[in-house]
Amino acid sequence: MRFEKLIAQRFLQKDKGNFSQPLIKIATLSIALGVLVMILAVSILRGFQKEITHKVVGFGSHIVVNNFDVGTAYEQQPIENNRPIVDRILAVDGVKHVQYFATKGGMIKTSDQIQGIMLKGVSSNFDTAFFEENLLEGRLFKFEDTVASNEIIISKTLADKLNFKLDDKVRTYFWQDNNYRARAFKVVGIYSTDLTEFDDAFIIGDIRTVQKLNNWADNQVGGYEILVDNFDNLPYLASQIYDMLDYDLTLTTVVESQPDLFSWLELLNTNIVLILGAMALVCMVSIISALLIMIFEKTSMIGLLKTLGATNRSIRRIFIYKSISIIGVGLLIGNIVAFAFVVLQSKFQFISLNKESYSMSAVPVDLNGWTYLLVSIGTMAACLLALLVPTGFISKVRPAKTIRVE
Repeated sequence: MRFEKLIAQRFLQKDKGNFSQPLIKIATLSIALGVLVMILAVSILRGFQKEITHKVVGFGSHIVVNNFDVGTAYEQQPIENNRPIVDRILAVDGVKHVQYFATKGGMIKTSDQIQGIMLKGVSSNFDTAFFEENLLEGRLFKFEDTVASNEIIISKTLADKLNFKLDDKVRTYFWQDNNYRARAFKVVGIYSTDLTEFDDAFIIGDIRTVQKLNNWADNQVGGYEILVDNFDNLPYLASQIYDMLDYDLTLTTVVESQPDLFSWLELLNTNIVLILGAMALVCMVSIISALLIMIFEKTSMIGLLKTLGATNRSIRRIFIYKSISIIGVGLLIGNIVAFAFVVLQSKFQFISLNKESYSMSAVPVDLNGWTYLLVSIGTMAACLLALLVPTGFISKVRPAKTIRVE
C-alpha cells in the first residue's frame, strides 16, 4: 500500500476533537443533496418530456402523410389507401407501422347543449395500444365486416360536460355539400389523455363513417399515420419518406404539427442545464470548504511530512484520497435516495399534479441508469477539478515555521 493511502486511511479515523469533522459531514450531505437534486431534476424533466411526447404521438402519430391540397381544418381531401407508396414507406428501416385515418368536423347536440367535435375515423389496422392504456371505462369499438360501426369512444372531458355514460346514444351533425347529415353513435368507451387540446374535441370511431359522410370511395382515406421505432430518428426518417412521396402528397411530423408544445419541451433542456450547473457548483464549494479547513487544521502534519522528505505532490494525494472518500459517500447517499424516490414515484405516484395545468395527474419520472452514471461521473470530475484550488496551499506550507510553532 502506498504511504499516501495509508496516511489518508489513518486520517479518515474519526476524531471528535477535530474542528473539520462537522464540516466533513456537512460537505458529504451537501454533495448527497446536490446529486439527489440533479438526478431528480433530470429524471422528472425527462419523464415529463417523454410522457407529453408519448401522449401527442399516441393520439396521432410521428408522421402524417396526406393530400398536398390539405383543404380546410374540417374538410380533408382524400388519398387512396392502396397506393404503392404505402409499401415503400413500410420498407424504410425504422418505420414500425402505417395506419389509415380520416377526420370530419361536426357537433354533438343534446337536449340543452351543443358541442363542436372532431370525429377521427380509424381503420381496422389502427394501433390501439395508446387508447387501451388510457381507457377509463368500457372498451374499444369493434369493426364490422361489411358496414360501418356506430360505436365510438369519447373523452372523459366530453362525457362529463355533456353527461354521457357508457351505452348512451350520441346524436351528431356534420356539414356536407351545403347540408347537414345526422349520425347516431353509441358510447362504448371513455378515455382520458389529460391533453386538453385533444380531449375537448375528439371522438374516435370507424373510418367508414367518415368515408360515407364525405361521399368517398372505400379505398379513399384522409391520410396515412406513420409510427417509427425511435423518436430521435424522426427528422432523418421524415426526410427519407418525403423524398419518395408522389407529387400530390405532403408530409408533416408531429414536431411540425405541434410547434409550440415541442418548443416548450425543448426549453426544458435549458432548465436541466441550469439546475445541473447550480448543483455542481454547490458540490464544488462544499468540498473546497471542507478540504481547506482540513489543510489548515493539519498544517503541522504537512510540515512534519515535508521534513521527513514527502513532496508536495505526495501530500496532495493524501488530501485527494480523503476528498474522494467524502465525495464517494455523498454520491452513494444521493444515488440511493434518488433511486428510491424514482422507483416509489413510478409505482405509487404519491406526488400528484393538476392535470388541467400539466396534462398529467402525477409527477412523471424517467428511470434511466445513464442518468445516475453520468451525474455521478460529472459530479466526481467537477469536485476533483475543484480540489486544485485548496491543494495549492500545501506548497506554501513552510516546515521550519510549522515545527517551530509546535
